[in-house]
Amino acid sequence: MGSFSIWHWLIVLLIVVMVFGTKKLKNIGSDLGGAVKGFKEGMKDGTSSVDEAPAAPAGQVGNATTTDKTTIDVEAKQKS
Repeated sequence: MGSFSIWHWLIVLLIVVMVFGTKKLKNIGSDLGGAVKGFKEGMKDGTSSVDEAPAAPAGQVGNATTTDKTTIDVEAKQKS
């Protein structure tokens, strides 16, 4: 099981192109490139925000002292 020669790899490449076609391979390549680019940008964003305070998750109040004009304060009463 030695390494394959260049001719073996060219034959494999030719078979892959014949099976999938150049258009589909181009789309797969661009999708993969976009995913890698998005991952790198995400890694940059993750390391630069270490100094900042973490944001409150969605649906939770980050600062309890501020009031929102659109919310209504209602007391909950128990049914008897």
